[in-house]
Amino acid sequence: MTTTKPPLLSADAIIAAADRAARSIPPLWPLASSVAVNPFLGQTGEPLATAAARLRRAAGIALTMPRSWYAERLRSGDIADEDLHAAFIAAPAGLRPKTAAALKQAAQTERTAPHAIPTVADLAREVASIDWPGIVTDRIGHWASGYFDQGQALWATAPAQRAYASWRIVAAHDLTPEIAGLAGFAQSVADAPTDAGDALVAGVSRLGLSGAALESYFHRLLMTLGGWAQVARYRLWQAELRGGTDGSVIDLLAIRLTWEAALLRQYGSALEPQWQAAIAAHGEPVAATPEDVVDALLQEAAERAAQRRLHSLLSETPSALAAPGRPRLQMAFCIDVRSEVFRRALESLDPGIRTLGFAGFFGVGIGHRRFASDVVEARLPVLLSPGVLTCSGEPTPSTEQADLAGRVRARAKRAWGRFKLAAISSFAFVEATGPIYVAKLLRDGLALTRHSAPDDPAPRVATTLDLDTRLTMAANVLKAMSLTEGFARLVLLAGHGASVVNNPHASALHCGACGGYSGEVNARLLASLLNDRDVRAGLARRGIAVPEDTLFLGALHDTTTDDVTVYAADHPSAAHAEDLDRAKRWLASAGVMTRGERALRLPRAVRSQDIPQRARDWAELRPEWALAGCQAFVAAPRSRTVGRNLAGRSFLHDYDWRRDEGFGVLELILTAPVVVASWISLQYYGSTVAPDVFGAGNKLLHNVTGGIGVVEGNGGLLRAGLPWQSVHDGERLTHEPLRLSVLIEAPREAIADILDRHHDVRALFDNRWLHLFALDDEGRMAWRYVGGLCWETCISDADLKREPLRVLA
Repeated sequence: MTTTKPPLLSADAIIAAADRAARSIPPLWPLASSVAVNPFLGQTGEPLATAAARLRRAAGIALTMPRSWYAERLRSGDIADEDLHAAFIAAPAGLRPKTAAALKQAAQTERTAPHAIPTVADLAREVASIDWPGIVTDRIGHWASGYFDQGQALWATAPAQRAYASWRIVAAHDLTPEIAGLAGFAQSVADAPTDAGDALVAGVSRLGLSGAALESYFHRLLMTLGGWAQVARYRLWQAELRGGTDGSVIDLLAIRLTWEAALLRQYGSALEPQWQAAIAAHGEPVAATPEDVVDALLQEAAERAAQRRLHSLLSETPSALAAPGRPRLQMAFCIDVRSEVFRRALESLDPGIRTLGFAGFFGVGIGHRRFASDVVEARLPVLLSPGVLTCSGEPTPSTEQADLAGRVRARAKRAWGRFKLAAISSFAFVEATGPIYVAKLLRDGLALTRHSAPDDPAPRVATTLDLDTRLTMAANVLKAMSLTEGFARLVLLAGHGASVVNNPHASALHCGACGGYSGEVNARLLASLLNDRDVRAGLARRGIAVPEDTLFLGALHDTTTDDVTVYAADHPSAAHAEDLDRAKRWLASAGVMTRGERALRLPRAVRSQDIPQRARDWAELRPEWALAGCQAFVAAPRSRTVGRNLAGRSFLHDYDWRRDEGFGVLELILTAPVVVASWISLQYYGSTVAPDVFGAGNKLLHNVTGGIGVVEGNGGLLRAGLPWQSVHDGERLTHEPLRLSVLIEAPREAIADILDRHHDVRALFDNRWLHLFALDDEGRMAWRYVGGLCWETCISDADLKREPLRVLA
């Protein structure tokens, strides 16, 4: 093959392009602590239409629903003409259709199917009629499942300092590629540079890549690796969180590039014209096409329709209001959308019940070691690092003995499990002991086994914290919750978790604010802190007077069964026995009501009693809907949303800007809970509009690999994102793919000032990955953020029409 050699590129330029491509890939947390991740994390600096153009060439996907989806909503009136017109006139005039009518007509014509720029492996498949892309991903996946293993493999891959070095050892002895037709591959790997950076430089030279094509081409290669690239990105994320770095993404890129160079060497003469065209395409700037703009405008119209309905709901007179005077019960929940249904049910039982919404880690960012465990669990948002180490149980001789016994039992259980699966004993084990498991199989198969809430001893701080530190923690949390006065006799702090069986994604149903763990530990710790007499006295000196008869208790809200466990034994109080009994009756009644409402959405569930049964069923694909349907985030006093049916689609964060001196709490909300909510919303969005790339596939085919994630079948690409069953009920979508609307009751100038200081957060709003509204003093959506720190007014009626533009710089 004869090609014109591009100018020689420096190693620094190549590594820099590889690093930029790596940051276009979202991280993937392991199954044990999986949390929702924004799959467009690397594209939030550009609007949807541009990101669509970028990911079309890198992954061959669309970032919006098929046009028929929008056309159907236009026909049904779900998207009204005014929604379409508002989306149209809000867009720059550049590439949009000439009129709103032309935009509506475009919805009737399906767009061209997206296609990625081909890799050498793609071109080789066409030339040789051999599935080289499948072979490449299979062989890399086979190695990666061992290299990245987190304890699942019984015969683990020998550890190596770097991923690239480990792969070279395996690939130099793997004859599969040569059997498939790639002559001399093992030898070429053995002769390759030993350093990943050097291998990248050599591969770029062999492929004849130009400097302009590098980042786009590297992005394309990483996207072909699916979840494995995201696992490597997670390693880099975690390393940078600790102030270090990790080269796993670069190593994977070098591995994939080595395959490309080998395939080009074998099929080069047949591939030359197409490959040169691919290089040229990668060198072109990313730019949205008119079709991309049409799709983005249709998506905007769908979102404006949902915002119009939400505005109408918030403008209605609430069906119930809280009674004046001291509350009979206060209960704080995580802002998770699942708590909205329970909060509404609970408040309906008595006008003296008040609920609050706050991030489910309750401001207590901890690294926690559970009872009888050696593992430190990061129970806080993944954007943060633990500030306090905690453990369960007081250090007494009895608990130390129990802890030791628990460790022995846990290790014996692990050893027994490994023995069952070991190559030399697995078949004999089944034959010899299979009958012993008949009873367990029957219990599990008939869903007879009942779940119990976590019952570890009360958590405690592992190292002593001085009073000033504890006092500051308590004051900051109460101020952030807008809970600085009007305390009830009984205040419950409810973390949340989920009871499910036979579900590798179980941790994704727990609390995202707690790092994919259940939230009872954080709630119980905060309750202990707020019950501390010395802390109470210090709070009073700081202007937060907690009544002497107020008792705080931690609790756990099970979002699958809607049962609530109250950890009353942490702080026994005979004086509060009546309050506690009454609260438990209310919680039981609210659980029945919540289960009844949720049963209407779940397939094959028609009544409240069906819900607990589903949670115990090991064949149930949809024990709950988790956060499917999430559409809005509201930071305002509860009085703005109380008595309104938000249908379990809104994150509700209690916030009163009048108590927020200096707007420090507002800044915290915009930079932490809002960002986490955006990750959740966009993960559901990506798993719905592009399930082949950003979804985890079919639950029925899942196999856990490496303890990290799942593959479909017996190998191949690691799948990230949500299973299809998490967004689809078998007949229709249960998640409507809409970008989140963020509603904040606060002065617009304060919001704009915070956005001006946090460019990454501002980019989410400027590029419409999130929509931002400022509420007026009556809780209505009065102002829409339009980007560039500017706002436009909205008339306070159900149609959410537009007034002439008024700008605040």
